[in-house]
Amino acid sequence: MVDRAVELSEFLKSRRARVRPEDVGLPYKGNGTRRVRGLRREELALAAGVSVSHYTRLEQGNGRNVSAEVLDAIADVLRLTGDERVYLHALARPAHRRHDVAQAPIRPGLQRVLDSLVLTPALVLGRHANVVAWNRAAAAVFADFAAIPEERRTIAHLIFLDEDVKRMHGEGWPRLAREHVAQLRVLAARHPQNEQIMEHIDGICRQNPEFGRLWHEHHVAAATHRDYVLDHPVVGELRLSAELVGLPGDPELQGMDLFAAEPGSESEDRLRRLIATTTRAASSRLP
Repeated sequence: MVDRAVELSEFLKSRRARVRPEDVGLPYKGNGTRRVRGLRREELALAAGVSVSHYTRLEQGNGRNVSAEVLDAIADVLRLTGDERVYLHALARPAHRRHDVAQAPIRPGLQRVLDSLVLTPALVLGRHANVVAWNRAAAAVFADFAAIPEERRTIAHLIFLDEDVKRMHGEGWPRLAREHVAQLRVLAARHPQNEQIMEHIDGICRQNPEFGRLWHEHHVAAATHRDYVLDHPVVGELRLSAELVGLPGDPELQGMDLFAAEPGSESEDRLRRLIATTTRAASSRLP
């Protein structure tokens, strides 16, 4: 099981190793024999204006009673990105959330919105980037989601355990994989009491060594927009932009992922032909 205290400790250590004393205005000491990569604990504490014991407790995974101001001071010294700063706060000061709550079916109105997006592949994602709903265009481009068992119907399973999806992304797969693991870190910190997310991460770690390696890099970034170049087996190259749109009325959902080709492009024409082909094929199977 992924442990929040362990994640906090390892995250701080990994980020401390990236910063040199001279980066924060401290004199370099060591005469070439310095063994510590990056800042020492006492150097970070000095630069952040906190006691060494206070910072040490935090790096040991004990975020109890730490203030937001102290976390911000540490984040400044560590030069954290905006997403990393939010992640640090979420790990050290987790919001009190309900424990596991079953994923409710999406509202019929939301499914109708999905179905109305005839030329826009769209997915609705749950708390651990599980695919809870999709439209026909998304199934045509990515996978036959209806044929995938629910417990394996996640973005991580598709990226790391589906060879067809990996081949379709080609040279873009390493970037896609790293970005998704970074997004899972954001989700895990956002839902600290949700055991389902932790079990999902543990399961993928056990099944795919590359996922485990990326997870232990502690890269953190929210994936709100991306660009893809896909080698689709039916229509060839598809260049798609994706936007993850939040659904404020559904807090148990991560959001709706929308994909689009540039208007008037060859990719748009190929996407149109792909969707038309799969629509005709589906219609021919109806009684």
